[in-house]
Amino acid sequence: MTTEQTTSTSDPATRLVELTALDELLTTDERDVRDAVRRHCQERLLPHVAQWFEDGRIEDIRGVTRELGSLGVLGMHLEGYGCAGLSAVDYGLACLELEAVDSGLRSLVSVQGSLAMFAIHRWGSEEQKQQWLPGMAQGELIGCFGLTEPDHGSDPGAMRTRARRDGGDWVLTGRKMWITNGSVADVAIVWAQTEDGIRGFAVPTTTPGFSAPAIKHKMSLRASVTSELVLDDVRLPSDAVLPEAVGLRGPLACLNEARYGVAWGAMGAARASFESAATYALSRTQFDRPIAGFQLTQQKLVEMALAITNGTLLAHHVGRLKDRGRAQVQQVSLAKLNNVRAALEVCRSARTVLGANGISLEYPVIRHMNNLESVLTYEGTVEMHTLIVGEYLTGQQAFR
Repeated sequence: MTTEQTTSTSDPATRLVELTALDELLTTDERDVRDAVRRHCQERLLPHVAQWFEDGRIEDIRGVTRELGSLGVLGMHLEGYGCAGLSAVDYGLACLELEAVDSGLRSLVSVQGSLAMFAIHRWGSEEQKQQWLPGMAQGELIGCFGLTEPDHGSDPGAMRTRARRDGGDWVLTGRKMWITNGSVADVAIVWAQTEDGIRGFAVPTTTPGFSAPAIKHKMSLRASVTSELVLDDVRLPSDAVLPEAVGLRGPLACLNEARYGVAWGAMGAARASFESAATYALSRTQFDRPIAGFQLTQQKLVEMALAITNGTLLAHHVGRLKDRGRAQVQQVSLAKLNNVRAALEVCRSARTVLGANGISLEYPVIRHMNNLESVLTYEGTVEMHTLIVGEYLTGQQAFR
């Protein structure tokens, strides 16, 4: 078969789809879910996201959250309580399309569904589920997840936030840091040390003593709310504790849910950057020809396509395992570790194809690149995921 016979006349985005044929792995229903999320993201969110990034805020975050609730993506992989009850692969595809617009939007959905809602759904009482989950699924209520502290990120077991009993109440004191959705949340899932070990609490953000000052001057995830949580003798009733979670297994199970979505989402940022670079390379003329006609540029584009294909296949495989109840923590770590690193390299290469234009917000590449620097760190650093996989391969723990 000749090169002329196999060359598509369509745009670079379609050519990538044709080359990888990844849609062949999806059911009709999964493609419908993916297409619905893509259409909403491209039509309703993409036209505004560069301005949100430049401004450092989403102008109407509650309006955006309600739209996402109407779309059905908030807690979409959870059953009941107004949640869509879709598959892990469906959720992954939604994360990919959200992050193709911006990591901050995927973070909003991840924190809402995979951290805050999942914590209540998996570890909460029936009363807590009824109180919070329907409104969160609709986007009428926003949640955040308070685990990381100013001095304790990768070692959450050393957290300093404390919850002590006082009669029939709990009193929480401490600080959390780098909390997505914190200053706009209605409920904060806060993890604290107690006499019985680490416990989780559903904290209404209107509770006296609770505050969430926004973190300013970020150069990454600017289209996302990031806050500190301050708990100054926050008094809660006894039923605020998540009854089924004792110890680190509670928050770590939540993190594993979020990491899975990150593995898919990173491929969205990579795909958007590839499409921008490939389209630009076809239109940018140097030395009397499009730069897409030069060997070095083609090599960059091929390497990007290869990374996107490999990463999406890995995410898809873990998603299928997850839907069969067979995905292991280490497999999710492997996917998060590989895909975020690969996506960041795709963005960096795409930036070079665009040359000086690559640093302009007129194109999405520098925004995705900056965002992925945060994604590389949160939900477990490169070092932590390396050690998780390394321990599995060797049987030797190297964390300490």
